[in-house]
Amino acid sequence: MQNLATTRMSSKGQVVIPEAIRKQLNLKEGSQFIVVGEGDVVILKAITAPSLESFDALIQKARQQAKEAGLKRGDIAATVATAREKK
Repeated sequence: MQNLATTRMSSKGQVVIPEAIRKQLNLKEGSQFIVVGEGDVVILKAITAPSLESFDALIQKARQQAKEAGLKRGDIAATVATAREKK
């Protein structure tokens, strides 16, 4: 079910998401969003952390790709050290 509501922007640029929509989307204080603006359209997309299962699958895929590329743990540590030196 789609909720439709209006809201206003404050002088500080803050926008209140109406309560019915917050409840429908289970948005809590501190929720983070990606904000996209084009023309006269503003879109808020809630950012959610991946589940542990999704994160584990992502790590496994990264490890497999690193193995196929011939990377070793030491290579990663060296690359991180180099990147930190450049800051």
